[in-house]
Amino acid sequence: MLKLLNCARSSCSRSPLSVQLKLYTNPKFHLSSSTKTVTLNFVKERTGEKLTTKAKVGANLYDVVYDNDIDLDGFGACEGTMACVTCHLIFSKKAFDRLKSPASEDELDMLDMALGLSETSRLGCQVEVEPWMDGISITVPAEKNDARTM
Repeated sequence: MLKLLNCARSSCSRSPLSVQLKLYTNPKFHLSSSTKTVTLNFVKERTGEKLTTKAKVGANLYDVVYDNDIDLDGFGACEGTMACVTCHLIFSKKAFDRLKSPASEDELDMLDMALGLSETSRLGCQVEVEPWMDGISITVPAEKNDARTM
């Protein structure tokens, strides 16, 4: 670790390891250290099947699905880098209006490529779990579109 810190202070090029470490130390790219959890329900639009899981407050919804091994076929193909729209989720109007951070312009541009787009659509990799979300249901659209293949 000291070697990486010295490298970061000098003009040497960054190694892939230092880039990885930067991602893992950036709070946006990993689960929150919060110990508070809520219960979330992911509802498959195609079948109506409800998948219930616990989620740490502060985690993003992509991480919740991935870390809890929720069976959502094709979900998060770009691993949460906002490059594919396969983590497209649909919220109820009430829940959508309560989300603390609105979609960025980049997220809105990506959502334009999502199948089954709704006025309450968001990308799971961009939505953080909040305490008020305990017990909410989030719809997983029946069809997925991977924007990387368009």
